[in-house]
Amino acid sequence: MHFQPSLPRLPIPELKNTCTRYINALRPLLSNEQLQKTTVYVNDFLDKDGVNLNKELIEKDLKNFHTSYISEPWFDMYLKDRKPLPINYNPFIVFVPEYNSSCNVQLIRATNLVISSLRFMKSLRENVLPPEVYHLNSQKSDTKLFHIITRLLPPQYSWYGAYLFKAFPLDMSQYHNLFNTTRLPKVYKDEIYQDTSARHVIVMRKGYIYSFDVLDENGYIFEPPKIAACLKSILEDNRPVNKSPIGILTTSERDLWANTRIHLSQIGNQGVLHKIDSAILLMTLDDEHIGTNYNKLVGTYLHADGINRWFDKSFSLIVTQDGYAGINFEHSWGDGVAVLRFFNDVKDDVTNKPRFHPSDIYHLKEVGDIEILEFVIDNKIQDIIDIEKKKYEKWTRELSIDHIIVNEFGKDECKKFGVSPDAIMQLAFQLAFYYQKGCVVPTYESCSTAAFKHGRTETIRSCTMETKTVCEALSQTSSKLSMSELKQLIIKCSKVHTALTKDAAMGQGFDRHLFALKKIWENSNSPKPAIFEDPSYEYINNNILSTSTLSSPAVFAGGFGPVVQNGYGIGYMIQDNRLGAVVTSYVQHCSANEYIKCLEQAFKAIHQVLANK
Repeated sequence: MHFQPSLPRLPIPELKNTCTRYINALRPLLSNEQLQKTTVYVNDFLDKDGVNLNKELIEKDLKNFHTSYISEPWFDMYLKDRKPLPINYNPFIVFVPEYNSSCNVQLIRATNLVISSLRFMKSLRENVLPPEVYHLNSQKSDTKLFHIITRLLPPQYSWYGAYLFKAFPLDMSQYHNLFNTTRLPKVYKDEIYQDTSARHVIVMRKGYIYSFDVLDENGYIFEPPKIAACLKSILEDNRPVNKSPIGILTTSERDLWANTRIHLSQIGNQGVLHKIDSAILLMTLDDEHIGTNYNKLVGTYLHADGINRWFDKSFSLIVTQDGYAGINFEHSWGDGVAVLRFFNDVKDDVTNKPRFHPSDIYHLKEVGDIEILEFVIDNKIQDIIDIEKKKYEKWTRELSIDHIIVNEFGKDECKKFGVSPDAIMQLAFQLAFYYQKGCVVPTYESCSTAAFKHGRTETIRSCTMETKTVCEALSQTSSKLSMSELKQLIIKCSKVHTALTKDAAMGQGFDRHLFALKKIWENSNSPKPAIFEDPSYEYINNNILSTSTLSSPAVFAGGFGPVVQNGYGIGYMIQDNRLGAVVTSYVQHCSANEYIKCLEQAFKAIHQVLANK
């Protein structure tokens, strides 16, 4: 937290710039007639309603110097939404398997993941976890001199010292929500609950819930054999699958779960619920065997059957019977930047400094000291469980999952071609949809604004006029353009995308600003501004392609569900020598399998143009 006090505040963009960016994002999506109408509404907003709303937003921001203008409304957006958490909100990421296959045994992997997670937590709480810093050129800035100077500078000035090295410390305010935290279902609006005094973890298997301490009275982590013995006892519990799994209720619509939870507390389950809510972390041991089925892996970590899940927890570590390991995380408390840092550090610790080794299994003598959490269940609760199980099973069957990994194209080659790898991914997503449906569509690309105090995310509107031009050109059976001309169009497309990305990362997009202005209006008594009544505003926020990347050598798979019924959820990775994407959709509306085929075609077409000399 050394840089936290001096982090710059998230800027509120100029209203005029926001309006210009909004219109530019709509250009490829609307007809000339629609665009003219929307432009009138936008100009009217710029002259009248927007001025007053923006003034009020700026005044409110100045009174809340400790945070960002987007923080409160963004938390509210998540916590007030009544939709179920799995698929709609909770993303997942899966660890690359360990090189030594004997370290992928379920018990060994789970034990090491718990210990490394606790080590990360203690480093964070004892303020010895190295700050998260984005280096523009790590060879020049991530040096001994940088660390000496920034360490010596007082926290209120340390950010400026880092800036002189062209290094940008990132906001770490979300990190404390990783541990001992859960999202409590409440009628109308959920709340984030934390109890840092708890010293236990929760383990789920076959829908049963177990608890055991992992820290002693002084906060020291128990010895690895003690933690492993507890996990071994749970893995050897041979009871059949729980017919009354309370975890299935965390897949429910939030008000239903909130009211059910009130009843659960009233019939004597308050202590058990608190034990789950306050736990340091949740370890899920699945009896699932994935093998080499990548799509099955995605389904397991994205949703599973809900019986052995507790989606409200800040994150769940999930280890399958054949040793795959990953995280499913609740999204309201924080974003991918915090989770990925935790993910990378834990993977590094498990790989390079494992505390529990394959040979240690044979020396486990003690029986784990565990508590089985028993719920009091009446007929009302059992009926709800049975209904929700069927409902969730029906819902997950409606989901279509597929993936693509392109081994002959990656970050290194993109750089040789003089294009941004991210721009190429976004162009491919748009081109694939164009192959499939013959048009471009509203597209959301998540961009972190963690370079600012309490920053969250901004949207990169990656569907541009330049993207549309390339899609039209590459979709024609007999293009009038030469390969050289097509290549220049792709390079231009990349440059525009890079500029949009820089703007978004610097808090200079339009989505969050308009969102915050709309929230200011909602709390006023004034008539609704025409810009928000305009169908174009609803249309651009119906993100047919919702995309996000968590690129790291430690990531084996990652993704999330579609955010609209007729759209695709696209989690993608960019690595040195390969590109990959996990695509989800609802079967009734669109086919992830068909889209993946179009995406493969899109990558080939783009690569063919770029590789042409």
